[in-house]
Amino acid sequence: MLRRQFVRASLALCLVAGFSSQQAFAEPTLQQPAPNFSGTGADGRTITLQSLRGKTVVLEWTNHDCPFVKKHYESGNIPQLQKEAGARGIVWLQVISSAPGKQGHVDGPTALRLNAERGATPSGTVLDPDGTIGRLYGAQTSPHLFIINPDGVLVYKGGIDSIPSANKEDIAKAENYVRVSLAALAAGKQIANPNTKPYGCSIKYAS
Repeated sequence: MLRRQFVRASLALCLVAGFSSQQAFAEPTLQQPAPNFSGTGADGRTITLQSLRGKTVVLEWTNHDCPFVKKHYESGNIPQLQKEAGARGIVWLQVISSAPGKQGHVDGPTALRLNAERGATPSGTVLDPDGTIGRLYGAQTSPHLFIINPDGVLVYKGGIDSIPSANKEDIAKAENYVRVSLAALAAGKQIANPNTKPYGCSIKYAS
């Protein structure tokens, strides 16, 4: 009973922290060019948004220690989305903006090991320990998702799905905003809900 209460309290604090930080950053505008960035990948290579022009790009802010991230990885939900995206030529980039000494911070080899252990197959993992890219996009929570079309225009930002919980059982009941948005984009249709509320743990930015 005490453990259950502790977990619930931790999740509540996580959510409150995530949403209270929203006012700290400017948010990129939908239907406008996505902010360009350059970052170091977990494998040591440089990753730039400009070099990906012509491809659909998904940005996923992540923190492997966050209960909400664990929900989507341990269930296989995000790894499956990554697999589907890769099969369609979509570039899926994880972004880790946790600062050194804070929850979720990892070096490149650790990030690669975690993905291997979880069956995750992103196109790349961008290390952002100083939070430059996270602040550029106004990333608030892990997970927080952004979709950029082949013209470099931001067409979706927000949550991964419609049920803000850390319960794996809710995944099947939720509308998966990312999957639906990618399907609409591929079909040349308007994304029905391009701006949704993200949920999860607050990004552990450097002070």
